[in-house]
Amino acid sequence: MMIKSILVICTGNICRSPIAERLLRQSLPDKIVDSAGVGALVDKPADDSAIKVASKNKLSLDGHRGKQFTSTLGRKYELILVMESSQLEEITRISPESRGKTMLLGHWMGAKEIPDPYRRSDEAFESVYKLIDQACQMWIKKLVG
Repeated sequence: MMIKSILVICTGNICRSPIAERLLRQSLPDKIVDSAGVGALVDKPADDSAIKVASKNKLSLDGHRGKQFTSTLGRKYELILVMESSQLEEITRISPESRGKTMLLGHWMGAKEIPDPYRRSDEAFESVYKLIDQACQMWIKKLVG
């Protein structure tokens, strides 16, 4: 599976997808990896709790800005990874042609959904970070082969 570009999706594009984007980008330097949200907080930086949990894990979310998912954006990527099945439905609604290349980030973990930690405790962010990291590692294995 020779995929060159990946778009990671969550709801607001300030917590989960920026973390996954940076994790994938770090391990897949030869691929284009970006993120967006189906209900994005456009131009907002990553959430403070997300920044905190990421930097604890030596990952920088510097310079991140929330971006809204559109069908035009969807067309630019070969693989779209979402956190929850509801986002899969949103992608299908916004960009029906992207449905065939859209999968759950937690696909290789038994189609696990990754819950939204927004406005929740640091512990919630910690456990979501671990889930995202595990899911990304599995995708990296598949993509690097």
